[in-house]
Amino acid sequence: MSRKGSTSSTSSSSSSSMMDPLSSVLDGTDPLSLFAAAADPVITTATMDNTRKKRDKDDSSAVGSDFEPWSSKRGEILARYTTTEKLSINLYMGSEKGKATATGSAVSEKVRTRLEELDDLEEGSQKELLNLTQQDYMNRIEELNQSLKDAWSSDQKVKALKIVIQCSKLLSDTTVIQFYPSKFVLITDILDTFGKLVYERILSMCMDNRVSLSDNFSPESVNDTAKETCLNWFFKIASIRELIPRFYVEAAILKCNKFLSKTGISECLPRLTSMIRGIGDPLVAVYARAYLCRVGMEVAPQLKESLNKNFFDFLLTFKQIHGDTVQNQLIVQCVEIPLYLTLYSPAIDWILQCIAYRAPEVLLTEMMERCKKLGNNALLLNSVMSAFRAEFIAARSMDFIGMIKECDESGFPKHLLFRSLGLNLALADPPENDRLQILNEAWKVITKLKNPQDYINCAEVWVEYTCRHFKKREVNTVLADIIKHMTPDRAFEDAYPQLQSIIQKVITYIYDFSLLFSVEKFLPFLDMFQKENVRVEVCKCIMESFIKHQQESTKDPVILNALLHICKTMHDSVNALTLEDEKRMLASLINGFIKMVSFGRDFEQQLSFYVEARSMFCNLEPVLVQLIHSVNQLAMETRKVMKGNHSRKTAAFVRACVAFCFITIPSLSSIFTRLNLYLHSGQVALANQCLSQADAFFKAAVSLVPEVPKMISIDGKMRPSDAFLLEFLCNFFSTLLVVPDHPEQGVLFLVRGLLNVIQDYTWEDNSDDKVRIYTNVLHLLSAMTQETYIYHVDKVDSNDTLYGGDSKFLAEINKLCETVIAQILDHLKTLGKEETLKRQSQLALYLFNTILAHGDLRNNKLNQLSVNLWNLAQKHGFADTKTMVKTLEYIRRRSKQPEMSHFADLALRLPLQSRT
Repeated sequence: MSRKGSTSSTSSSSSSSMMDPLSSVLDGTDPLSLFAAAADPVITTATMDNTRKKRDKDDSSAVGSDFEPWSSKRGEILARYTTTEKLSINLYMGSEKGKATATGSAVSEKVRTRLEELDDLEEGSQKELLNLTQQDYMNRIEELNQSLKDAWSSDQKVKALKIVIQCSKLLSDTTVIQFYPSKFVLITDILDTFGKLVYERILSMCMDNRVSLSDNFSPESVNDTAKETCLNWFFKIASIRELIPRFYVEAAILKCNKFLSKTGISECLPRLTSMIRGIGDPLVAVYARAYLCRVGMEVAPQLKESLNKNFFDFLLTFKQIHGDTVQNQLIVQCVEIPLYLTLYSPAIDWILQCIAYRAPEVLLTEMMERCKKLGNNALLLNSVMSAFRAEFIAARSMDFIGMIKECDESGFPKHLLFRSLGLNLALADPPENDRLQILNEAWKVITKLKNPQDYINCAEVWVEYTCRHFKKREVNTVLADIIKHMTPDRAFEDAYPQLQSIIQKVITYIYDFSLLFSVEKFLPFLDMFQKENVRVEVCKCIMESFIKHQQESTKDPVILNALLHICKTMHDSVNALTLEDEKRMLASLINGFIKMVSFGRDFEQQLSFYVEARSMFCNLEPVLVQLIHSVNQLAMETRKVMKGNHSRKTAAFVRACVAFCFITIPSLSSIFTRLNLYLHSGQVALANQCLSQADAFFKAAVSLVPEVPKMISIDGKMRPSDAFLLEFLCNFFSTLLVVPDHPEQGVLFLVRGLLNVIQDYTWEDNSDDKVRIYTNVLHLLSAMTQETYIYHVDKVDSNDTLYGGDSKFLAEINKLCETVIAQILDHLKTLGKEETLKRQSQLALYLFNTILAHGDLRNNKLNQLSVNLWNLAQKHGFADTKTMVKTLEYIRRRSKQPEMSHFADLALRLPLQSRT
């Protein structure tokens, strides 16, 4: 198609009026000329002003995010309307003859070329693809969609139009009628692609100096080339002989009218609506109306008149459904009328959704009256309830129930109508005085349903209405009825999704668990979940609700027994194949429950609960850890409550708590979890004056240290364990300060045992953690030489009290200090190689600072050692000068304090070495 030499679309049409071959036949009124004349009306200034005002007003009523788009319905339609029958496709496989028009050729040549191309579109050879499965058919349609894009990108615009026309023709075929809604979705995807390509092509031609049009451009800003190209597309489409492809292709490029006229869309919509009246098959016609409404909502959502006209035209032709032609077609295809009517639902639902969008309430009244005139057709009534706002439907609930009662049930079952009504009532409340009557009327119909699937689909919806507006008596009645219907022949096995939904709705509205478990039929209802993975998911939902809504701790036996059973169900689902994330989730839910259980000051009952929980949840390590923490906390609470009243009974109870922990910890797999729990439990035992039990915990921790592996798994990754072991031992040393020696075990037996373990532990060759641990041991031993320790455990006599600064005790500590320092110095010697000199410098300064803080520098040997360490730190130039200067300044300040004059002498012996 050549556009050079053309002026405007009007001039093109007028200049060809004498030589147009169609003019002699049609007495000068050929359809293309009429189309051109209608597409470019005379625009006055007043018209422009009025149009601008109208456009500004229309833009304010554009579709918002609250409008559910067609794309969200596409997947549901494809999944619902399927077939196992063989399908066929009749496709044009015409020649690729293209007749390029020379530059400056006469308009008559253009017209002739255009007509020849259109003849070629419709008269080419045909190829029929037979015996296609549904998937084959869908794949073929997708190939056509891709072919369309390929043809367009290679500038084969005529071929692209051929593909679209041939695909549109497929929408007149209802051979496999139950697949028609899905076919409509697939074909209109191609039409949408074509419409977008044409619009973007013309829009790109409107760019002047690489400046594109604004979103709200006017036809006056469109150049002549773009207008002519746009008209060429409409001329081609107007000359398509068959009604259905002509309608669909023009509807696909409806938005392109914006390039030609401000009123083009508003004028085309009524014409296209009238064209649909020529489609004889009511199913094909209603989907054509749905497509027009869909396109109309995208390009001009404010033009409600066209939407309403489409629906009212459909109502006028609705009686065709029961005509002989349709009935004979259904007989041939062995399709029952109820199934056939469901094929209309996507189209009618969409049309009504477009009409009802932000529509006033009075429109619903009008729709209800029209439904009544059609004898309360169930299909239409269902679509009306699905389309309009829930508030409008709920306010007229009793009116709709009356209409439902009068419906003919042969074509569309009444229970589906009650389901649609229930869906609305789940979103909006009906008048308070009508609520019980509404439930009674609905349940009369629902409870009579014999098919379990039909029954549960309705009951699922109305359970929410019942929970929302009524109390436990009505909820219990409904649950009992569901059990009655779903238990025979194990019908519940086919309805797990609906049953899960019912549970979710019940616990959403009844989150007081004492009330929930007082509903007699709730637990029997849970028994219907006999498939393990489904049962576990339901239990998880219940526990999540409990943790979310339970504000206060509970000891209600009904709640405890029920939730223990539910938690046990979750726990027992764990096996060797269970993922770690799933285990963590289950443990978190069970721990949430454990934390909410409290028997107040009945400590024995509380401990009994923890013992029972341990036996039930032994396969989930995080739960056992939580139980140990809870028991330790219980022991401490007992100490606080019974303060000053240390009866034998209290002491026995605390020992029982301690025993619980001591027995449980070995069952844990994580070694650092065990180490930390031994330490924590030993601290709790010590705080409760259970000295022998505390010793047992600490001994267990000491004996476990050699088992620490070099690498441990942290969040699924292997990490070195040294840092974790160092942290644990530092905490352990802090506790050992206040642990009194056992009279039969010797002086500092725990410290000696721990030092032996540290000495025998195999450390990494490039690690200095052993020296850092020994240095921390020096901190501990220094604190043990004090006359009074810096902290104590209430009512526990530590070694400062037991030994009272005895010289033999201090001598033992000094021996240990000498041994530890010797170990450190040996390690420093091993770092004399060039590659380890920096580590040697750092450790020497670390030990120097320890002696400075904790040692008695009046001791000549210690004083000399500190000077040697200072010099070693600086010897090879790795010491930080600023650090050394600040350390020396600190020593000089200390020397000015009372009884610290020896620090002055030390400062004089500590030279600062320059790096130069």
